[in-house]
Amino acid sequence: MLTLQELTKEDILDIISLAYNLKLEFYSGKRIVPLLHGKTLAMIFQKPSTRTRISFENAMYQLGGYALYLSWNELQLGRGETIADTARVLSRYVDGIMARVYSHKDIEELAKYSTVPVINGLSDLHHPCQALSDLLTIWEKKRRLEGIKLAYVGDGNNVCNSLLIATTKVGMNIAVATPKKYRPPDQVVKMAEENAAESGSEIVLTEDPQEAVSGADVVYTDVWISMGFEKEAEERMKVFKPYQVNSQLMERAKKDAIFMHCLPAKRGLEVTDEVIDGPRSVVWDQAENRLHAQKALLAVLLRG
Repeated sequence: MLTLQELTKEDILDIISLAYNLKLEFYSGKRIVPLLHGKTLAMIFQKPSTRTRISFENAMYQLGGYALYLSWNELQLGRGETIADTARVLSRYVDGIMARVYSHKDIEELAKYSTVPVINGLSDLHHPCQALSDLLTIWEKKRRLEGIKLAYVGDGNNVCNSLLIATTKVGMNIAVATPKKYRPPDQVVKMAEENAAESGSEIVLTEDPQEAVSGADVVYTDVWISMGFEKEAEERMKVFKPYQVNSQLMERAKKDAIFMHCLPAKRGLEVTDEVIDGPRSVVWDQAENRLHAQKALLAVLLRG
């Protein structure tokens, strides 16, 4: 699973349903559900992480399996071994591979030569695991997905890309407000449009955050300066200033709209404290759901 485009609507809904049931088991006191007893997941990290590492590691533990943390520089990858050879070797040792990388080409190369399932834990183009947990969160709060409008405001980055794919797969409507220079890539928009033609979703791409948020059920944002773009910080701070999610912008959404952010957040930049800490915010539930959605994904991919 590299982009979510590999999954059908039914696949996604099945994963969300399983994730919800696993979450219910967790809160009923059944912390270990040994669906993956004896299974091992290799976790390769080029980029540091809080949520990705902890949620995947704990997910394998709660499914009765085991997770191996592998820093890119600690592997022979850091000394020149090819991704292809690493994939071939790891496939002989483990039941699945999750990788968090800078370049999406690296995760594609890993998947090409691996004989076990490969999960994109994050790349520069896509963040499918985040989008799955976001769908779970929206379903929990709204009890439906079809017809729900999600407004994404800010940088057309990997999170935005995966939300475009995820929402249009399941019949949600999405409005994306970005500065013209930072809109989502054409190839991602094309995938979303193809999905929308099948699911009936509506897609709006605009430079106006107020237009995007108007009548939204969900308002979503992410950092303006993603990891790897620090050299662009000064320019991005100026360009994205009108895209801050604050109480005034939230007023354009529906009265029962929820606020989402994949975290970590730069408070006072893309979102104000009054929004992220306010009654509409579901960011902590959203963060927790990375654990449950990934348990379901791992169970489906590593066990079937």
